[in-house]
Amino acid sequence: MVALLLAVAAGMPMQAGAAESVAAVPASAPAGDKVVYHVGDTESQALQALRNVRNHLDADPTAQITVVTLATGVDFLMEGAKDKTGAPYEGLVAALHNRGVHFEVCEITLKNRGLSKDKFLQEADFTPSGVVRLAKLQIQGYAYIKP
Repeated sequence: MVALLLAVAAGMPMQAGAAESVAAVPASAPAGDKVVYHVGDTESQALQALRNVRNHLDADPTAQITVVTLATGVDFLMEGAKDKTGAPYEGLVAALHNRGVHFEVCEITLKNRGLSKDKFLQEADFTPSGVVRLAKLQIQGYAYIKP
């Protein structure tokens, strides 16, 4: 499928029957995407990830979205965390959580950085290993996005 999309985008000829396989999926088919967003750095990724998740849900309100954070990517889920402009992350996180988004924090990161769970927003859940969680969700059919 990816090869087909790349071929179409590049204007390359397609194999016979390839167009029919794309046409067989109606545009109005129920979406219900299962997606995991990976945030490994708050400064460079968090705000973009949160905006991507919001836009994703605006386009597909039935999407099942999990945001897995690790390393410095956990920082935006800490109480009092603010973006570069000084705006708190808490409101956007709470709004997305209310729309069904799950936020998960890597416990290995907590141990390595000496952070405690009570410093995080109530919307944050915890997972033993962020990397393992990312892999398991992909095995379960979740699409992987790293903004």
